[in-house]
Amino acid sequence: MHYTKDWFSKWAMYEPDKVAIREADSGREITYGELNKRSDLVAFAFQQLGLQKGDRVAILSEFCLEYVLLLGVAQRLGIILVPLNYRLSGRELDYILYNSSPKMVITDLAYRHLLNGQDYYEAIQHRLSIQDIFKLEEYAEKEVRLLKREELEENDPLFILYTSGTTGFPKGALYTHGMMFWNSVNTEITLTVTSNDHTIVCMPPFHTGGWNVLLTPLLMHGACITLMPKFDADKVLKELEEQKITLFMAVPTMLKMMADSPLFEEVDLSPLRYFIVGGEAMPIPLIEQWANKGVMVRQGFGLTEAGPNITSLHHRDAIRKKGSIGLPNFYIETRLVDDKGEDVKEGEVGEFLIKGPIVTPGYWKNPEATAQAFYGEWFRTGDLLKQDREGYLYVMDRIKHMYISGGENVYPAEVEHALREQEGIKEIAIVGVPDEKWGETGFALIVGEGETVLTEDIVLQKCQGILARYKQPRHFYFVNELPKGDTGKINRKEVKKIALEQLAQQTANV
Repeated sequence: MHYTKDWFSKWAMYEPDKVAIREADSGREITYGELNKRSDLVAFAFQQLGLQKGDRVAILSEFCLEYVLLLGVAQRLGIILVPLNYRLSGRELDYILYNSSPKMVITDLAYRHLLNGQDYYEAIQHRLSIQDIFKLEEYAEKEVRLLKREELEENDPLFILYTSGTTGFPKGALYTHGMMFWNSVNTEITLTVTSNDHTIVCMPPFHTGGWNVLLTPLLMHGACITLMPKFDADKVLKELEEQKITLFMAVPTMLKMMADSPLFEEVDLSPLRYFIVGGEAMPIPLIEQWANKGVMVRQGFGLTEAGPNITSLHHRDAIRKKGSIGLPNFYIETRLVDDKGEDVKEGEVGEFLIKGPIVTPGYWKNPEATAQAFYGEWFRTGDLLKQDREGYLYVMDRIKHMYISGGENVYPAEVEHALREQEGIKEIAIVGVPDEKWGETGFALIVGEGETVLTEDIVLQKCQGILARYKQPRHFYFVNELPKGDTGKINRKEVKKIALEQLAQQTANV
């Protein structure tokens, strides 16, 4: 399938004066007409700098008008956007630059210090600030008619979205133009998205959820998006009311903070059709608390490599099917299989496989990881699910030991790899344990090296500068050796048991 038309130019014809994007904090806004014109100008400026189809452009910034504009540039030129996580350390960011080899890096001035002095960043040809993006228009204004638009295919990459890897290094999942289109169609059908909708996006741009749960589906439909880069419960509640928001996506931690706000009882949220919730299961009491407020909750399931809108639980089933992630969305096939790849029976647990046009073609420059991710045409999610008699799906466990802290995926292997390199740490095993505020946090069992005396403060100091804060373990237990099986592998079940026992003891002593 060819993608010869971009979304912004179409909506510039239909609704040129309609506001497409607004910023909650600054009050800046841009119409579909302006978004289309400026996308042309910046695309031509990039073209004059030598950027071509397939070139990577890395961005280190919170969401802003200029950031969303780059989507329009990508739909014209076929460049590949590489959103960078501003919560990572400079070392972690430089690895992603090494792996993705971008021709251009665009940074918010507030985050440039994370990259200054890093080897691969300093070697990149074009380094711009996102604040200067609109200034490129002056350079392009007179010659923009010479812009050469690229013809895009369905499998042409739009994003490289980096996820924490089970091998200790991030993997770049390819997200294509076709995936964005079919995900938007799936979302429209499931959530009844129209051009009259208005949402707030406070999820970060380095997650597929920030771009593809609601932002790109609403842009496809000519709706309005308010950007709020930093989540603040009181501010979000005020914006929901003042802007008459109709749809909103969040993780349960956010909704808990909003429900605990003094403004919760005061604000009028009657225009809201429902919340879309993902990232982790939402507690039933919290669902009921919002239902009493008149706001229904729709839970779902997604992942960076597919969708992300893969399943959806209708809000009318939120209580009746508590704990379920719902039913598969349109244009997606699903299976649950055992370790031999055979379909399991109803009610039995199996690995969740998916197939359809919303699935990634693979990982950037990582054929081994790509091969491991598929059973033939079926993508392996790595999650263990079961299905009830009515077809509703339930997540039972995570094969890859990942845990979710405040909506952020944390892979223990990545954290362990980084800390094992630090002096004084011989062995380390990390598991996720329950946390009242964040859902889950890391619990680390650590074996010291030689005569080194390790303390919690010493290990936390070692984390600084090499690990994002949300990846840093919150609980520590120092042992002489880690529990291991007959083959010498770490016994994760025993680690989990010890962690939970120690957590209970620590809690009892508080």
